[in-house]
Amino acid sequence: MSSEHKVEITKENINLYLQSVAKEYRKLGGKSMPAEMVLIGGASVLINYGFRGTTRDIDALIHASSIMKDAIRRVSDQYGLPADWLNADFMQTDSYTTKLWQYASYYRTYANVLTVRTVAAEYLIAMKLQSGRRYKHDMSDVLGILEEHRKSGDPITPERIQKAFADLYGDSAVLSDYARTFMEQTMRDGDYAKLYTSISNEEEKAKEENK
Repeated sequence: MSSEHKVEITKENINLYLQSVAKEYRKLGGKSMPAEMVLIGGASVLINYGFRGTTRDIDALIHASSIMKDAIRRVSDQYGLPADWLNADFMQTDSYTTKLWQYASYYRTYANVLTVRTVAAEYLIAMKLQSGRRYKHDMSDVLGILEEHRKSGDPITPERIQKAFADLYGDSAVLSDYARTFMEQTMRDGDYAKLYTSISNEEEKAKEENK
């Protein structure tokens, strides 16, 4: 996505954009062919948690007829969004797996034609660890998820994360040295809120250096 675009997707407008896509899809003839999406990455964080307020785009797995591309383009034009504001580019990354359809949770149905699911909790953490990008929000997102679950009384244990990782990527899959060391230190320290601040700052610096 071009850095020139200032439009950001937020907790307040993400549902508006998805509803608009569903309406355009239905207008174009999608009523006879329902569509499905699984939101991952920043969009899934926005919907399921409160620690992050924006994302630059929506990464999704999309199962729909070809008219979905036209529906997305119409919404892009309507709201001044970048052409790739909703995309499936994630399927070309290391964290993609077909198992995501199996472990995603139902979120909402829009316009009686678009069913949306999200990835949350330990499965989202497993994906972030598999990606492990130091110049994105991957590791701070992990910490934010851990902290929100801790505060809610539903702490995510290392065992839950290990199971989710195996569920998504297979029993023989292994974390990178960086991701494994990060999780070991994180679980040992236990102060997710403090770590979140420091890791977020490191990610911002890495992002600037990566430009």
